[in-house]
Amino acid sequence: MQRDNRVQSAMHQRLQTVVYGAVLAVICSRVLYLGKEVLVPIVFGILLVYAIVGLARAMCRVPYLGRLLPLQARYIVAVLVIALGLLVTVYLVIANRQQVLALAPQYQQSLLAAIQKLAVYFRIESEPTWATLRQDILTQINIQKLIGWMLSSVSSLVVTFIVAVLYATFLLIEQRSFAAKLANISTDRRQVERVREIMAEINARVGSYLALKTFLGILLGAISWAVMAFIGLEFAALWAVLIALLNYIPYVGSFLGVLLPVTMSIVQFGNPSDVFAVLLPLTVVQFLIGNFLDPYLMGNSLNLSPFAILVSLAIWSELWGIAGAFLAVPITAILAIFFSEFAATRPLAVLLSRDGRL
Repeated sequence: MQRDNRVQSAMHQRLQTVVYGAVLAVICSRVLYLGKEVLVPIVFGILLVYAIVGLARAMCRVPYLGRLLPLQARYIVAVLVIALGLLVTVYLVIANRQQVLALAPQYQQSLLAAIQKLAVYFRIESEPTWATLRQDILTQINIQKLIGWMLSSVSSLVVTFIVAVLYATFLLIEQRSFAAKLANISTDRRQVERVREIMAEINARVGSYLALKTFLGILLGAISWAVMAFIGLEFAALWAVLIALLNYIPYVGSFLGVLLPVTMSIVQFGNPSDVFAVLLPLTVVQFLIGNFLDPYLMGNSLNLSPFAILVSLAIWSELWGIAGAFLAVPITAILAIFFSEFAATRPLAVLLSRDGRL
């Protein structure tokens, strides 16, 4: 009888924990959604610091360079690299915005012509259902609005990133006093040491991930630019920057990194051979970097399940839009590390992990 009571009491406690956790998750998601205008730049700023620190540490592993440059010099180089990337992105968006919008009606006509050629090729051009669809749906596609929305989204992301740079600057300035603050956070040395270990693990894993992802994004963007410029695709530099940025978004980013330039080649060339000349090399580059170089450099640094990454991508994209897609993986990695340190949330960390081992 007592055993049954203990079992029922344990089940009741677990049920209470699940209910409280669900309610807390709903409250947190609501707060995150309502406060995204304030929270997104702050989170970007924190992750930017991780990227700077990660790049500075990665330079230590570069032959000769790591020995020649002291720590402060590596920080300066990392900041300059990220600042240069931001300036190039801002310049390309501003320089190409008006030209892209001016050519948008021409691109729309080219897209409709390409669709018509495709219909003729499949011998469905004379079908009344095709004509109805083309008249009622395809002619309603407003390429100018679509491109304007895309450029506005990139511009908004750049503005958010600029604000994040401001937060990151002050965080870097306060980095020297962070150890002292952490030491005085509690009188219990065990708690302080535990917090220090958690922070060190987050710094190492997230910083390394962001640094390597930045390197791979730059490499992917440079190779893609060379391919698109050689073929003669318009706005090749702008597409290359977008491909580099999309590299931070798992799975979906690789698909969009090929889809957007290929769509541009359809409306610019309209020739299947030219479109294939853009599609094939970009797909090969994405495949080689995504399936060979990325796993080789990254290894299993974040220890996140692919399914967990997809779910986090969907959740954070819903909460914070495009910015959430960029932040999904680092935030999920940080949450998994925190969850693994507490008995009540350890099962969640196991579910988020790739192989079940923490």
